[in-house]
Amino acid sequence: MIHCIQKITLLLCTSLLAFQSMADWQLTPDNSTVNFTSVKKEHLIENHYFNRVSANITEQGEATLTIDLSSVNTKIAIRDQRIKEHLFNIATFPQATFSAQIDMQKIATLLVGSTGEMQISGQVDLHGHKQNLVVKVLVTKVSKDIVLVASQESLIIKAQDFDLVAGINKLKSLANLPSISYSVPVNFVLTFTHQ
Repeated sequence: MIHCIQKITLLLCTSLLAFQSMADWQLTPDNSTVNFTSVKKEHLIENHYFNRVSANITEQGEATLTIDLSSVNTKIAIRDQRIKEHLFNIATFPQATFSAQIDMQKIATLLVGSTGEMQISGQVDLHGHKQNLVVKVLVTKVSKDIVLVASQESLIIKAQDFDLVAGINKLKSLANLPSISYSVPVNFVLTFTHQ
């Protein structure tokens, strides 16, 4: 009888784990951040952020990260406005997205408190152009219901791949700068909660 109860208990626990791995994960915005770094005048480095980001991972492992480009925050209002108008052209392209397929089994088998490496192949959709990119991430299972995904290496966005060179040149002209880098490192820390 005891052996039978143990079997049933084990079966229920296994089923619960499988069900949990098949459920959706939603981004917790207050505990998440997406930032990018700009380089101007050859050596002046500045960090910038997006205030509004959303993301989810479906039970099939389909992940989508959406960035509201109008929420760009460089800590200088006039620069924010110029970036929205002349670089991102938010009137036509209000959002940027990253879509990828995640191996949910790897996340499901992570022990609470442990961290694993993952390499994710996905597609960036920005300024009307799409590019396939690979990003290396660290996934930490904070608890059975919370997973932290952080960039292990910067995701490099190249202006020429997304028709952003003219926009950068316009920003350079408006700010009377000798140079602004055409390659921008993007980093992120994303907290997902199991629904």
